[in-house]
Amino acid sequence: MKSAGILRTNPDFRRYWLSSTLSTLGSQLSLLAFPLLVLSIGGSAAQAGTVATCSMVTRTLLRLPAGQFADRLDRRMIMVGTDLVRLVALASIPLASGLGELGQTHLLCVAIVEGAATALFSPAATIAVRDVVPEKDLTDALSRSQTAMASSSLIGPFLGGWLFTLDPILPFAVDAASYGVSALLLLRMGTLPSQKVPDTERDNRLTAGLRWLTHQRALLAALLFAAGINIVSAAAQTTMVVSLRQSGAGGTAIGAVMACAGIGGLLGAAAAPWLIKRNPAGRMFLLIGTVWALGLAVFSATTQPWVIGPVLVVVVFFSPPAGIVVGRAILVLAPRDLLGRVSTATGLLMAGLASAGPVMAGAFVDSMGGSRTWLILAGAAAVVTVVSSVPLLRETSLDATGDAGNDNDGANDRGDSDTALPSERPAGEPHPEQAAPDGTEPVGLIPAPPAPRQGTGGS
Repeated sequence: MKSAGILRTNPDFRRYWLSSTLSTLGSQLSLLAFPLLVLSIGGSAAQAGTVATCSMVTRTLLRLPAGQFADRLDRRMIMVGTDLVRLVALASIPLASGLGELGQTHLLCVAIVEGAATALFSPAATIAVRDVVPEKDLTDALSRSQTAMASSSLIGPFLGGWLFTLDPILPFAVDAASYGVSALLLLRMGTLPSQKVPDTERDNRLTAGLRWLTHQRALLAALLFAAGINIVSAAAQTTMVVSLRQSGAGGTAIGAVMACAGIGGLLGAAAAPWLIKRNPAGRMFLLIGTVWALGLAVFSATTQPWVIGPVLVVVVFFSPPAGIVVGRAILVLAPRDLLGRVSTATGLLMAGLASAGPVMAGAFVDSMGGSRTWLILAGAAAVVTVVSSVPLLRETSLDATGDAGNDNDGANDRGDSDTALPSERPAGEPHPEQAAPDGTEPVGLIPAPPAPRQGTGGS
């Protein structure tokens, strides 16, 4: 199977991709509309923020338990069930509005329920990708997923704002419908059954994923890089908006600059397979970190939107390959019976650290100004790059430059047929992720699996 045609030749991944793309676009529609709806029914800015915070806190608290469920239960049924729960939750908003009963408490409950369902959905979807995509096609598959997510993030808020002007409830109706379509597509997707591991060998602890990560040297270095750049990125968003506003830029100019980040992400996701196949992981991280450090240093010297926008495109362009390298490595190298908990542990570390970025940026801008804040962020990116990527220059376990290997792992080449994945594996045959060719356990690995969709509160 040629990786360039994975959407055409792999029907199970095509269903997953369509499901993810539609539901992510639906969530992006309501992402902007949710706080606007809170305000439109008489809520305060603090109440709008509380709704988003409750959704985020719920997802954070349920990350580790969600990973354990995904490791032990039917992943497809988890995904379909949580899609249906989110459909009902989002559809309750138009229903309550039509009955004249929509209020702050109702929206808060929707945010919590949706956040919980999203937390359960994500690790199950991570494992499902590994089920339906052979190892040699993972880079292409993750690139296509990131391209779809970048496209949705770019057009979703604009489309959601437009729908809100037509009817404040319309974005939520469309979002609910996207969950319904997603569930129907996932019902037809084949997945491998949960792997049977003897009770004496199974680690049932919630923290099993975290414990396993601590023994992976290459993974920890890559995770340090990704987490560091995530913090810098989150801080840069706040710094960008505040510094542009302080320089007198209007809302239209600021929006255009921020849209450049979406354009860079979209282009970067499309180019990622080409870059990854030609650059080992260590060199890729070094390149990305260097571009980030130089780009942030440029921002310290100007507040002109016409300069910042193109530079931002270049900076963000190099970010998707890092996420794909990390996601691919964890999908390939994590033991199957721990994959759900490893993915949620990684997500917990990444999201927890990144959440500190905006707070730190606001404090720095208030105390020392935008220019010095940009220099601090540029220095932080440089330090993270040197500390984490240099040790990876001699590491090969994370590389995806040789994606053209065997097809006998996780998914089979199915041509254009709609045949589902086999539900059984011959007795005694180890799963490809369980044993290396020489019979030993795989040694290297890495972080951050793809986030199939964002929640109502923005994840």
